[in-house]
Amino acid sequence: MLVAALATGCGIGSERKAPAEIKVQQIAREKTELMRDLQQAKAENQQLAEQIKALSVFPEDKPLNPYRLQRVKITRYSNFYDKDNDGKREKLIVYVEPVDLDGDAVKAAGTVDVQLWNLNNLNGQAMLGQWQVDPNDLRKLWYDTLVSANYRLTFDAPPELDVLAEPLTVKVTFTDYLTGEIFRDQYAINPRLDQ
Repeated sequence: MLVAALATGCGIGSERKAPAEIKVQQIAREKTELMRDLQQAKAENQQLAEQIKALSVFPEDKPLNPYRLQRVKITRYSNFYDKDNDGKREKLIVYVEPVDLDGDAVKAAGTVDVQLWNLNNLNGQAMLGQWQVDPNDLRKLWYDTLVSANYRLTFDAPPELDVLAEPLTVKVTFTDYLTGEIFRDQYAINPRLDQ
């Protein structure tokens, strides 16, 4: 009986796999992963091909592009505001209006760079502040009322700007996400008498 048990191995260690069998299983797993990656790459390539086909309908001649912007302007409501009624204007709100070829305000995707300048400051730093809004954040800032539609960008006023005693200049650079065109505008913020 002892000889029979030793001959059959009593089931101990019979679960062991040969190194060749382990290697085959490892290669099979790698093949499965590579096939999945290949399928994913094919799906992505198909999606990109469809995007290229869809984008190819845009006219190459910029004047014929129906989505082309003509200009970007800073509207007259851009100014410093007291948001917590403490007597200090701590927020700079800049209203930016992209305008298409028909003169209509459009919600154009893009990146906006905003700069605040004191052009009368000859002795010190003329640029008081600089901010950038990327396309993902910009799309959430569209502000539509009965009389206007534009982006409303809100920034903290520079700490050294306690009182608006002299005119300041806001400069905006808008980079259109669709065409890559760059539009610029500037606007003078004058001191208000009710400060």
